[in-house]
Amino acid sequence: MATYNRDAAVAYAQKWWNSYNPKFPVFDVDCTNYISQCLFAGGAPMRGQFNRERGWWLGNNTWSLSWSTPHSLRWYLAGSTIGLQATQVDSPTKLIPGDLIFYDFEGDGRYDHSTIVTSVQDGIPYVNAHTNNSRNRHWNYADSYAHTPNTKYVFFHVKDQF
Repeated sequence: MATYNRDAAVAYAQKWWNSYNPKFPVFDVDCTNYISQCLFAGGAPMRGQFNRERGWWLGNNTWSLSWSTPHSLRWYLAGSTIGLQATQVDSPTKLIPGDLIFYDFEGDGRYDHSTIVTSVQDGIPYVNAHTNNSRNRHWNYADSYAHTPNTKYVFFHVKDQF
């Protein structure tokens, strides 16, 4: 059984927060691709290769929807029972570095953005993200142009064992 290396995931997030690892594709909306790279750097195993709608993987110039889109990764994590798994928690105060937050800016049930927790200061998570590259940003994104009064969040604690 492999262990999630949170320090490695966060170190990757800090290294690549404002640039792009040439070993991976770059997307116009790159947030979840970046999050997936962070998870992979932390030891999360890919699975379900070549099935775009199931699994979490990247390879041969193609990838799963969960590798590249926030809504798909959110649902993948909610249902995964092997490999990369996470538990949904009800508060950002239950997150630690290496955990994930998903954002539904319109409140319509479709998640638009994903971030990785890189630090917790006085009980408050701070996150990194791509698309509009951010480093050590307050988790709630209240200062974002995308934030609305309808914004909803989903918090995931990544399990430590795969």
